[in-house]
Amino acid sequence: MSSRLKDVAVRAGVSVRTVSNVVSGTAAVAPATRRRVQEAIDELGYRPNLAARSLRAGRTGIIGLAIPELHSPYFGELAGLLVDEARRRSWTVIIDQTRGDADAERRLLTGGGGRVVDGLIISPWALDPAELAATGPAVPLVLLGERSPRGAADRVAVDNVAAAEEATAHLAGAGRTRIAAIGLQPHLHNGTALLRAEGHRRALDRAGLPLLPALCRPVAALHRADGAAAMAELLDGPVVPDAVFAFSDELALGALHVAHERGVRVPEDIAIVGFDDIEDGRYSHPPLTTVAPDKRQIAERSLQCLADRIYSPGNTVPPQDLTVPHRLVLRGTA
Repeated sequence: MSSRLKDVAVRAGVSVRTVSNVVSGTAAVAPATRRRVQEAIDELGYRPNLAARSLRAGRTGIIGLAIPELHSPYFGELAGLLVDEARRRSWTVIIDQTRGDADAERRLLTGGGGRVVDGLIISPWALDPAELAATGPAVPLVLLGERSPRGAADRVAVDNVAAAEEATAHLAGAGRTRIAAIGLQPHLHNGTALLRAEGHRRALDRAGLPLLPALCRPVAALHRADGAAAMAELLDGPVVPDAVFAFSDELALGALHVAHERGVRVPEDIAIVGFDDIEDGRYSHPPLTTVAPDKRQIAERSLQCLADRIYSPGNTVPPQDLTVPHRLVLRGTA
């Protein structure tokens, strides 16, 4: 084992003791140095016996992932990437489903189920920022999305305002003038929809287009059925859109289904843009134009935040607020 530690140390440009400290978490290591050592570990395929080390350090080698919906394609794809990334660190992931329930989120944050995990990654939908700030997490915590009050915990998110603005600006730039938005969720504390609505509004303002209330459709959930219902309302409404920006790919796929049923041509009559870049959208007819968050970076950065905090004696690492990149993927619907 010592020769393997030496290999990692040489590759990372640090001492063997520093590598040992990173692996065992028994001493403070600067986050930048820790990342360099982890990269060397990954490159060399070094796999220490973390089980025994974790037990000696009072850790389980298990982290928790709490997502609102297990059946959501977006969260399913993200969970798969998180599990793969965790395995590279010899961690096991336990996945829980909150369904956006405040009590379920609160129980996980406060450790109501007992201290089984070394850290928790959660996408909270129900708890508002004030309660998140007031809740002292039982374990190192990473929040996904927009529900993190600044400085209260590590947060990893996409810039939803910029991403939505880019999506709507693409539609406006293509000559669309009646651009609908599907996806507002006023019943949730989830701020993601509000930020995407703000980006949509900004793009309309820049293009000199009005924000028409008749073209802004709230939904109960981000599912295909909700997108289908919203599209039917739009097609039967007083102002028929010539473009739709849907706040999720599932909503967009539901809208696309209704367009086909009604004989509306996509993109000739109505262009459609989604958000999330789920696999299903690549195989729809036509394939779905969408905003693609870098889900792999979400997974990598979330777990790096946990590692920095778990292995920091006294949990002294300051909270990080990280934004991952996104891109607009142009396919057949817009």
